[in-house]
Amino acid sequence: MNSILAFLGENIQMIYIVILSIFVGVEVIGKVPSVLHTPLMSGANAIHGVVIVGSIIVMLNTEPGDILLLSLGFVAVVLGTLNVVGGFVVTDRMLEMFKKKEKK
Repeated sequence: MNSILAFLGENIQMIYIVILSIFVGVEVIGKVPSVLHTPLMSGANAIHGVVIVGSIIVMLNTEPGDILLLSLGFVAVVLGTLNVVGGFVVTDRMLEMFKKKEKK
């Protein structure tokens, strides 16, 4: 428990920035019209490739015995990959809506 409190005390400014960015993100997303929400989210999901690369780098620099970091890195890779694939699937479905339909 003391190590958690020490970590919070040392990184309090970073915690404030994360909390403020959550509030700013909610406000920005709340102002986006629903017509634009799907294209913006599909593009944002595709950007999560950065999360995948970052988590792979963390896993490469982790000691082999550190199961916690390896597990968190693996979960980040899996969730980031799902998000990227989902973004591409949504984008593909949106682009299909704009193609001309062939007459039979």
